[in-house]
Amino acid sequence: MANTYPNYINGEWRTPLATFENRNPANTDEVVGLFAKGSFADMREACEAAQNALPAWSAMPAPARGALLFKVAEILESRFNQLGEEMTREEGKTLPEAKGEVRRAINIFRYFAGEGSRMPGMLVPSERDRVHMFAIRKPVGVVGLITPWNFPIAIPAWKMAPALICGNTVVLKPASASPLSSWRIVEACHEAGIPKGVVNYVAGPGGELGKAMLEAPELRAISFTGSCAVGNWLYTEASKRRLRIQMEMGGKNPTIVLADADFHSAVENVVNGAFFSTGQKCTATSRAIVEDSIYDEFLSALVERTKRLKVGNGLEPGVDIGPAIDEAQLETDLKYIEIGRQEAGEPLCGGYRLTGEGYEKGYFIAPTIFADVTEQMTIAQEEIFGPILAVMRARDFDDAMRIANNIPFGLSASLQTTNISRVFEYVQRMEAGLLTVNLPSAGVEYQLPFGGSKESSFGPKEQGPAALEFYSDYKTVYLKY
Repeated sequence: MANTYPNYINGEWRTPLATFENRNPANTDEVVGLFAKGSFADMREACEAAQNALPAWSAMPAPARGALLFKVAEILESRFNQLGEEMTREEGKTLPEAKGEVRRAINIFRYFAGEGSRMPGMLVPSERDRVHMFAIRKPVGVVGLITPWNFPIAIPAWKMAPALICGNTVVLKPASASPLSSWRIVEACHEAGIPKGVVNYVAGPGGELGKAMLEAPELRAISFTGSCAVGNWLYTEASKRRLRIQMEMGGKNPTIVLADADFHSAVENVVNGAFFSTGQKCTATSRAIVEDSIYDEFLSALVERTKRLKVGNGLEPGVDIGPAIDEAQLETDLKYIEIGRQEAGEPLCGGYRLTGEGYEKGYFIAPTIFADVTEQMTIAQEEIFGPILAVMRARDFDDAMRIANNIPFGLSASLQTTNISRVFEYVQRMEAGLLTVNLPSAGVEYQLPFGGSKESSFGPKEQGPAALEFYSDYKTVYLKY
């Protein structure tokens, strides 16, 4: 019998009136858990609880808030292996990737816990005699957090931790496809002794709960990671109330491979960026733009390496790629593969759902490569969010840069080269918020700002010191003595 996971409102676990299932995408016979199906009223009550808890929490010294966040990190650390296995069962990514994400969430809580002892403001000299000028940070208020399914513990962590250390109270709405990992963070917050109402968790239908959150009079800011369609709706509705808003949305990320690149490393980096986590990363490589003089050789090596990837249940040793998150994402992947066939011809590898022993109860898809893709093709323009790579030909570096930038998105990009001048040209000219060189396009750390440009992102950046800018405001003080 699967466990039931209640919502968490005002410091209490609420026995659900209705539940929804969370199933293992690698084995749909397994119900990972039953989760409370929150209602409009639940979300409104959570926002009220957060508002009531705000005065005492924001008045608590920031180092004391930090001490509680350190406790959260310790509790998560004590359950490290359990959390990794649960994430693989609910989201599908391989166990090593899941454990890496759990480690990242722990480190994020520790990083922002330390910020409680710093909480930098401003101190500047005045032009006037005997006037002391400074600015101190203050919390924004009640913050709504809407998180996606693909990084089910890291993204809630990198939203919650800076929000809490700045003195805000939060209401978390997780993605219904993978709610357990973020539920574990909330459980750790409860056990760490974070006061009631400071952290609230309401799972359930996105449309109803999102509307309830946006209409809650207590809400002052909202941080969202998800699709462009939902992000655009949130922006429109939040703007009506002049809410502070932060959005991370889609990507169509390029990896540029130049003729002077370390050939073997470039192949590995493209395969990693395109296919690990089943391509279900907003920073995944979905376009490989290869210089003409090595195009055929590189394409051949890329296909050969991709065919060696092992697809299967992420809990099994040696598996490189797990399943798609659910049937809807699998159908989306297969739809775009058919579009790719019409546009670019038969894929050089993959292009089908995996069947047979070990695959019959999961949403498994073979890693797919399309060659000779051109800029106008749908598979070169639209985000797919699956293990599908479009390989494109460029005449030279300048042509590759033009192709890479000819896209509505601007989240991440990668360059494979040994030419230092090309590196600096790329850093200056690439229209993306996250740039890597001789690394996969996916794979960031928590100490630096995270976010894109163009249609990929809106608002202040997440993570690192930049996260404090969204979750805090300033009080500016002029003092005559």
